[in-house]
Amino acid sequence: MAHAERPEEFAESEQPEQTGQPEQTGQPEQPEESSVAADVRRFWRSLGLPGLIDVHTHFMPHRLLDRIRAYFDAAGPLIGREWPIRYRQDEAERLELLRDYGVLAFTSLAYPHKPGMAESLNAWTADFAARTPGCLHSATFFPEPEAARYVPAALADGARVFKAHVQVGDYDPADPLLDPVWGALADAGVPVVVHCASGPVATRFTGPAPMERVLARYPALRAVIAHFGLPEYVEFLDLAERYDGVLLDTTMAFTDFFGEVELSDRERKRIAGIEERILFGSDFPNIPYPYSVALESLARLDFGDDWLRAVCYGNAARIFGLS
Repeated sequence: MAHAERPEEFAESEQPEQTGQPEQTGQPEQPEESSVAADVRRFWRSLGLPGLIDVHTHFMPHRLLDRIRAYFDAAGPLIGREWPIRYRQDEAERLELLRDYGVLAFTSLAYPHKPGMAESLNAWTADFAARTPGCLHSATFFPEPEAARYVPAALADGARVFKAHVQVGDYDPADPLLDPVWGALADAGVPVVVHCASGPVATRFTGPAPMERVLARYPALRAVIAHFGLPEYVEFLDLAERYDGVLLDTTMAFTDFFGEVELSDRERKRIAGIEERILFGSDFPNIPYPYSVALESLARLDFGDDWLRAVCYGNAARIFGLS
């Protein structure tokens, strides 16, 4: 997989704000949202679930979201390919879509790409969770001296899940500045969704080795490996078997867009063996296909209905104490 340095222009380009549905650019025609919502509801109802819990969704300040969209639209170096974002509605409409799908709980994973951003993002996500039913209070951090103060403050304020984006932030997760952060999260038992694998584009700190150094120091850390650790999913399964706190989310991992993953019989057995530590994630709204595709891709794995019930609802409900 290609290796890329994090460009300074990430989240800094001043491209025009894009609203509404994207223009048609030769992409296959996609179904209407009413049809997508019906498919999603049919999926969880067929499993006897009350709805879905999605641990990997993004809500953030409008200006930052617009810049991230512009970066995706330009297929920037950390994206590496055409990525036509489907969901460009305003915040209220995106929330209504999740409710229409039957998503009972979700996250507002925001992330900084440089020092001095995280604390203000945490203030925004705290306010968002307070005014948004179903949103799990989310927070983030960056390797900076202030993190030793604002991460415990966010925990005291009720943060229930954190986001760390090693690829975008271009930092070593084992940076000593993060020792008090990982320690506080491990002590609190609060999950942190970590984008530390090398998909879609490798950077100098992605891959399993840097995160393994963190886990060796903080073995109780509840690290949710984003995107199932692709493309290094075998190595991240190794970590999940070694450390009981390691979980994996399914975000984009088994969709055709992210790249076909051929699971051997051995890896299928390993995945089945940690069923209780796999969580459904979608990456909504920054996905290039209908929300239902994420669920269809999981069903296609053919692990059975009990596995789907655990992944799409039961595991997250237990971990986050949701009824």
